[in-house]
Amino acid sequence: MNNHSTDQTEAEKLHSLKNLTAAVYLCQVLAFAFAGLPLLVGAAINFMKQKDVQGTWLESHFDWQIRTVLIALAGSALAGMTIGLGIGIFILIATLVLMVYRIVVGWHALNSGQPVRE
Repeated sequence: MNNHSTDQTEAEKLHSLKNLTAAVYLCQVLAFAFAGLPLLVGAAINFMKQKDVQGTWLESHFDWQIRTVLIALAGSALAGMTIGLGIGIFILIATLVLMVYRIVVGWHALNSGQPVRE
């Protein structure tokens, strides 16, 4: 009986972490409408809860989400630095397209109950 209770608690914890992972993907989507602030909120969640997902299939999602934020920040910074050269807008567009791709791939894998495969 105790093992069943422990298994149920672990299943509930994993379900809660899956919902949290989905919330981070939602933050990444909302970043397009709210000037990036939700992106940083999602990254903070990733860093605060990273130990909780270690060893689970959700760990790949947290790694994926953190890398998505790093790509967004680096791409935005590079776009800002090169806007005067006329190529910044192209870097920004490429960064946004890559972000959309990563969010869609990640969210699809999450909804399929799968880790993100790179």
